[in-house]
Amino acid sequence: MNDASPDPENEPNLATAEILAPPQSIDAFFARLGSTAERLPKRLKQFANYIAANPDKVAVSTVAELAEGADVQPSAVMRFCQEMGFSGFSQMQKLFRSDYSQKWPDYATRLAKLREHGTESPSALLAEFVEVGRSSLENLLTTVDPTALQQAVDVLARAETIHMIGFRRAFPVTSYLAYAFEKMDVPAVLHSGIANINMEHLIRPNDAVIAVTFAPYTEMTIDMATKARASGADIVAITDVVTSPLARLKAIQLLVSELDVGAFRALSASLSLAIALAVSVGAQRNRL
Repeated sequence: MNDASPDPENEPNLATAEILAPPQSIDAFFARLGSTAERLPKRLKQFANYIAANPDKVAVSTVAELAEGADVQPSAVMRFCQEMGFSGFSQMQKLFRSDYSQKWPDYATRLAKLREHGTESPSALLAEFVEVGRSSLENLLTTVDPTALQQAVDVLARAETIHMIGFRRAFPVTSYLAYAFEKMDVPAVLHSGIANINMEHLIRPNDAVIAVTFAPYTEMTIDMATKARASGADIVAITDVVTSPLARLKAIQLLVSELDVGAFRALSASLSLAIALAVSVGAQRNRL
């Protein structure tokens, strides 16, 4: 760790902890972090970026381990907790253990939740998914910033080639975008990862990348988007929170919040955003 000497900006700010009530959920935690990250001191912002990229580690790591991973002093971790409204690290860790870890159960656990909820019948499940899909679509109108959406369309419309990167649950979104762009004669490449074929070398400085990933974030998507950014390509991120690891790449962020049924999440809002984005880009390219 390169912070061998005490850093004055990492001294506890007890007044902050007294003013702010602690976040009651992981979503609330990241919403607060997104609104305060830019004004944090250097070391606290460094730790915030580490937490945003590695949220699962908070539940299972000590202060020392997190500090080492973020390359900051342990005092910076404690100051960060207070800046976020917690009395200390243990309170923040308790939130992550009780909330975040439960968001991503295995499929056996998810099926058990459905049975407990009494919605395992096909008709009941359909009704539940229709309802959460409707709510997710309504939320989309508030989570997507119109200015960011227009910026994304502008960047994609002038790009020489558009690259779609997204795996696992995000793959249906990127594959639909590839299909739509092909139908509109927009030069586009779908990075599927099939057969471990790597096409990162095709990304050029005048290209743009649509990177799609949701918590728990897919490392391959983050790595490929990071390399694309380093090559000079613009990044449009379809993700869930402002502190997504893609935020570090100065990406244009289009935020989507998908509700779930028994911990199963559909893609109603994500696909609707993809359709709107693809059609807007196709229309704008025709006007150029």
